[in-house]
Amino acid sequence: MISSVVVGEPSVKRYYRYNPGFCVGSTSKGYGNFSVRIPGDAIIPEDKITRYLLVHKTRSDKSKFLAQAGFTQDNPKALKEAIQSLVATGETIEDRSNEYGTFYQVSGKLTGVNGITLAVVTIWLQRQIDGKFQFVTLKPRKET
Repeated sequence: MISSVVVGEPSVKRYYRYNPGFCVGSTSKGYGNFSVRIPGDAIIPEDKITRYLLVHKTRSDKSKFLAQAGFTQDNPKALKEAIQSLVATGETIEDRSNEYGTFYQVSGKLTGVNGITLAVVTIWLQRQIDGKFQFVTLKPRKET
């Protein structure tokens, strides 16, 4: 079930669509900071991994970066599992909303098949149409 919730002081309202089972925390007044978690059954399209992330591109190539941790076309399942592991423990931060839904970022480290870790930011969309979460992309996280 998808619900809308008003979050914040009455003068500054934010409306969030959420699956109640995936929102945690609030202030004692019943409104405040909700922490959204990407659910374990979030959609990670196979094509996003096998035809985009692990394929060499002349522009915005991510395959070379991911290969440092041993993620290749030969083991796309390993990358999917590493992404799922990252979002299970990483903090989810709301990014922006548009007509397609609300975008979230989850930052953390992907542990590769060779034991090397990569600092990344994953981007997720909670779809407006059905409230489901879908993986959009990942990018190297710039260390500050």
